[in-house]
Amino acid sequence: MRKYLTRSLAMIGVAALLTLSTACSNEREGETTAGTGTGSAAPAKGFAADALIGVALPSKTSENWVLAGDLFTNGLKEAGFQSDVQYAGASTTVADQQAQISAMVTKGAKVIVIGATDAAQLSTQVAQAKQAGAVVIAYDRLIVNTADVDYYIAFDNFKVGQLQGQALLDGMKAKKPEGPWTVELFSGSPDDNNSGVFFNGAMDVLKPLIDKGDVVVGSGQTDIKQTAIQGWKAENAQQRMDSLLTSTYNGSKTLDGVLSPNDTLARAIITSVKSAGKDIPVVTGQDSEVESVKSIMAGEQYSTINKDTRKLVAETVNMVKSLQAGNAPTINDTNSYDNGSKVVPAYLLPPVIVTKDNAAESYANDPKLAPLTQQ
Repeated sequence: MRKYLTRSLAMIGVAALLTLSTACSNEREGETTAGTGTGSAAPAKGFAADALIGVALPSKTSENWVLAGDLFTNGLKEAGFQSDVQYAGASTTVADQQAQISAMVTKGAKVIVIGATDAAQLSTQVAQAKQAGAVVIAYDRLIVNTADVDYYIAFDNFKVGQLQGQALLDGMKAKKPEGPWTVELFSGSPDDNNSGVFFNGAMDVLKPLIDKGDVVVGSGQTDIKQTAIQGWKAENAQQRMDSLLTSTYNGSKTLDGVLSPNDTLARAIITSVKSAGKDIPVVTGQDSEVESVKSIMAGEQYSTINKDTRKLVAETVNMVKSLQAGNAPTINDTNSYDNGSKVVPAYLLPPVIVTKDNAAESYANDPKLAPLTQQ
């Protein structure tokens, strides 16, 4: 069984992560082991068609979180529900979200959708929701160490990491056909459960080449504690990249690529490299943010991941509609997402890698991004 990492697991050394990564790869091919809980979710009881639906999202750290809030507000209204869509504060501390979820329970929300600020610190609030009879859906980020989560909906985040690792290799090979290639590794915020999953997926691709010496981490910083960027903040990524350039690349040593887990950090990394007067390496990303799509088309950022927030929110609203009608929602993974207390039934959407070569095709139906790719 693929166990999607709790925060404590996500912060262990890279050697242990890579061991887990190998296991994850095997499990994707059907080799599973017994989990610590069952995949059972809340029974579908149905509720009023105009019921209140709570949506608790993290702070507005990326364009996609901002978009998600608008889409939930409009999508739930169109479906006939009342909605309470809240964002945690800019401090990215979990206290705001804890209070918001508790308030949604008090207001009588029948379903609470949670994009967790800190996946490991919501068990009390999730328990309150369950005791009040609400269904809890973990949105995009798995909530860990609680049996009170009913469903998980997200893009396949381990696959996201694999795509990022492969894109890094492909981009470097296109610029320099023969290795070794020198890289640096970045990962997301340690309080986001997805950070370890992205990193684990990428290392599933990169680790064999690191072992062979074809890929070399110039700084030697391969432990996720060293690569993590607190709060997914651009300024933190830029400061770390500045430090790496000063300590490791202050001479003739060339940096070929940087594994960046999302677009916001990718742009910060590129800003650091340009400020240092160095050639831009191959830099990965995620989220299809407008400025990063522009950067890709300009030949700076190499890749992003298209995780269409419109589709993810629409599928979440469909899940709510099924629950309202008293039906079990559509689930396509009942084995992989062990949160430490149970195996959470999941609905996964497929991510898509985007480079300059396929950007026009990938965003053809996106009114915001399609015009940026017409060259």
